Amino acid sequence: MSTAAEARSYRLRWRHLDKSLFVWVLLIGVLLVLVINPLARLLWASFQDGETGALTLGNYAVAYGRWRYLEALGNSLVLGVAVAALCTVFGVPMAWAVSRTDMPGKGLVWAAILGTFIMPSYLGAVAWILLAGPNAGWLNRAWMALTGTAAGPLDVYTMSGLVLIVACYSFPYMFVFTRSALDLISSEMEEAAATLGAGVVRTTLRVTLPLTLPAILGAFIVEFLEAIALFGAPALIALPGRFQVMTTMLWQFFEFPPKVEVAAAYAMPLLVITVVLFWLQRRIIARKGFVALTGKGGERRPLRLGAWRWPMLGYCLFVTSLSFFLPMLVVLHAAFAKAWGRGVALDNVTLHNLKFVLFDQSTTQAATIHTFVYGGTSAAFALGLALAIAYIVHRRLVPFGGTLSYIAMAPFVIPGIVLAIGFYAAYTTRPLVLYGTAWILILAFTTRFLPIAYANSDAAIRSVNPELEDAVRILGGSRRLAMRRVLAPLLKRGLAGAFILVFIPATRELSSAIFLYTTGTQVLSVLLFDKSDEGNFEILSSIGLILVVITVVLVMLGFRLVGRDFMLKRTTA
Repeated sequence: MSTAAEARSYRLRWRHLDKSLFVWVLLIGVLLVLVINPLARLLWASFQDGETGALTLGNYAVAYGRWRYLEALGNSLVLGVAVAALCTVFGVPMAWAVSRTDMPGKGLVWAAILGTFIMPSYLGAVAWILLAGPNAGWLNRAWMALTGTAAGPLDVYTMSGLVLIVACYSFPYMFVFTRSALDLISSEMEEAAATLGAGVVRTTLRVTLPLTLPAILGAFIVEFLEAIALFGAPALIALPGRFQVMTTMLWQFFEFPPKVEVAAAYAMPLLVITVVLFWLQRRIIARKGFVALTGKGGERRPLRLGAWRWPMLGYCLFVTSLSFFLPMLVVLHAAFAKAWGRGVALDNVTLHNLKFVLFDQSTTQAATIHTFVYGGTSAAFALGLALAIAYIVHRRLVPFGGTLSYIAMAPFVIPGIVLAIGFYAAYTTRPLVLYGTAWILILAFTTRFLPIAYANSDAAIRSVNPELEDAVRILGGSRRLAMRRVLAPLLKRGLAGAFILVFIPATRELSSAIFLYTTGTQVLSVLLFDKSDEGNFEILSSIGLILVVITVVLVMLGFRLVGRDFMLKRTTA
């Protein structure tokens, strides 16, 4: 065969080769860097001697050879169970009141819960230090003024204080899971129970809540996992209170010189617990379909509470006051106060704190720029990667494409602090050294929130009938043309909301950033945590207020682009 004929044959084979195979290989390579390599290096490091590199079980012996390490593990388990139980007490009655009753003020309650979503838990911890710090906290000072005693009754630096704070910023998950289940239930069975003489309480306990039990149990597990993996609030409360949890102990393993191998061994039970409980949560949630047996489209009439409407509203406002109204009030006061301890007075109001944070302090300016550049880049990377994976999976472009979706969702079961240790172990040594650069934070944030991006991209791709793209190709257009002219216009609104939902947590992420930042890559969440040691709560509150205001602007943008319930829909995805 002539050279020209061979070239022509080669061009024909290349033209008919499905180029999506190359995309599939590229995506595997990206996921290898983002997900598989950090976890593999984390596991390897836990069995590796830090000096000789030999295999050993010594890291596990060190990690669990001291009582205080075991005590920290026990404290984390206690914290997780207590937080999940308190979240159930907070969230389930509120979800029932908003979804099933004629309680007034539902819009206000939902707005306060949304505000709780928006407020970072570590900022809430700062607010509660100002509210319930021993003697100096607002609530303690009010108690001492009213009773004439020399000390207040509240001490936020205790396990019970930590449980309350973490529960205040975790219960919205319980609310959303339970409300979503309640919204599926027709009121026909409740009306039948009422006809047979059952009161509101008995009907709720015997009919309504059993139907939502899978959702409640699933949310309970999510709350437990959230509590044991949290770093910011425990570090601000537990360390001054002289007790430890697993995440704060892991952080202390990274004090100079860092004990990466011991930290990896100590992180393994946290990873195993998370994986097992997440699997159990998915099994429970998978059975929730029976809540709709009465008909998803069935009529839902609100239960009439009579005089109990107002106590129910009072309970909802009490919980949201703990989680949002009181903390937000004290943050606003401290941010605009010359000295927060002087109380509310006109001569104590100043704009100096915000001016200092925004314009005068170079460290804060750099951290602000880093926060939003890293967050925006991570959100774009995560969304682009997730969209490519979802498209390949749902259009079945390659065999075994479903494997990509499992890997994309894997970071959901990896606590942020464990993921950070994996990135540290993987990318502080050759061949790819990223530590000390912005890229290690960007890639860690991308990995951390890839499941959010994938869940939304998956839903968006499923909503578009592939026949629309097939029509373009039948008329002679390429797949690229079909994606640009058909798919992209249909997806842009939903993907805009998905971008916001990845960008918001990326700008507030602390668990990963605290292990991976250096002096030149500090972000606002780390700066806020670092400044907590200085005790300058006016500056702390100003930094937190900036984060909250920007988050509110983004949420309002999401409302405008996608709809007022875009956060509710995607939280339960």
